[in-house]
Amino acid sequence: PQRSEEAKAFVNAFLKRSMPKKKDEAIQDILTRKAVVLEHYSKKKTKQKRKKPKGFTAKQRREMRLFEIEPEQQRYAIFLPLHELWKQYIRDLCHGLKPDAQPHMIQGKLLKADLHGAIVTVTKSKCPSYVGITGIILQEFKHVFKIITKEDKLKVVPKLNNVFSLEIDGFISYIYGSKFQLRASERSAKKFKLKGTIDL
Repeated sequence: PQRSEEAKAFVNAFLKRSMPKKKDEAIQDILTRKAVVLEHYSKKKTKQKRKKPKGFTAKQRREMRLFEIEPEQQRYAIFLPLHELWKQYIRDLCHGLKPDAQPHMIQGKLLKADLHGAIVTVTKSKCPSYVGITGIILQEFKHVFKIITKEDKLKVVPKLNNVFSLEIDGFISYIYGSKFQLRASERSAKKFKLKGTIDL
């Protein structure tokens, strides 16, 4: 315990150190009013910017062959389970594909759905050699479909100037590739017009 004089001296010295910019008279005035506000200079903390991990560029992906399917994997039977999963996905998306379901509602959902695993057929084309190609969609890009046929051949079919048919549980939908030139991720947000004339 300190005596009153020692305590007073300690407080005066403490306030002088804490408030170096104030004069002795101001400090004494503060003491008489019994209100003490200490000045505090806080150091500004510099925030470290988090570096966002950069993905591969398109050129790097091509060089690494990330999207290429090896020849030994190009077999129709390997991807049949993927087709079964896709059918279940569409049934869940369309609430069971009931007979009384409205066709335009199912068509609208199919246009925005992920088509990896769907079996499609080229029904019309400006290039006759594409007509009749049927298989499972393995990859969808902005301008092409990569399709594996029952003959274990990987076909790259352009969307432009081709019409594709897609059948599931008796419901047949037609996709006009010229109006379908979008990435799968972009299609989910696009509004498609169900009516209108389509020229190949």
